[in-house]
Amino acid sequence: MIRLIDQALLDELCAEAAASPRRRKNRNFHPHDDHPAHRLLNAMQPDSYIPPHRHLDPNKDETFVVLRGLLGLLVFDDAGGVMYTVTVGAGGAALGADIPHGTWHVAVALEPDTVFLEAKAGPYLPLTEAERAPWAPSENTPEATPYLALLKACVAG
Repeated sequence: MIRLIDQALLDELCAEAAASPRRRKNRNFHPHDDHPAHRLLNAMQPDSYIPPHRHLDPNKDETFVVLRGLLGLLVFDDAGGVMYTVTVGAGGAALGADIPHGTWHVAVALEPDTVFLEAKAGPYLPLTEAERAPWAPSENTPEATPYLALLKACVAG
């Protein structure tokens, strides 16, 4: 069955993200976590914090295209220094990005109801310790909110 990605779906997903404690929500198009090709929508609110991370598996390059809103994409060196920033979305410098495996990165929502289509290889595997940035605060810690503000300032500055 064909599933359409339309404004109604984006509206529904954004409402779910706004109601979520994590302030983001995904909608998977792949049938299960073990599927070899993951395709999903991610809706994020500006106060959602995803810790910087990388995917070490050479099959886990990550591609995304912004469908609504605006993201800031940040790329880091191994010590946590910001090497590159770009705004991604209709009002940004790019519409999407392809992130090679092994690259420290994070996306931050710069506008309410930002939605992007993401594709990467499955299966889903939780991040390992080597894939979590040791220099960044974990999600749901007191340090996460000021760090998110710093990340956004890096993109805007």
